Amino acid sequence: MTINEIQKKIQELKLQKDSVEGTKCEVYSRVVGYLRPVASWNEGKREEFKIRKNYCFCK
Repeated sequence: MTINEIQKKIQELKLQKDSVEGTKCEVYSRVVGYLRPVASWNEGKREEFKIRKNYCFCK
């Protein structure tokens, strides 16, 4: 491939990348004893969720 062909291919791929759409994923977490979708939480709880840490108390 020549450099021009490579650059053309890169431009084509950039255009394709802009039109890529993912699938929505529903995330559940526990706030007050039971699992709820994070999307239904209030703004403060969603911000708190971003900074949460996971711990494992495994043997």
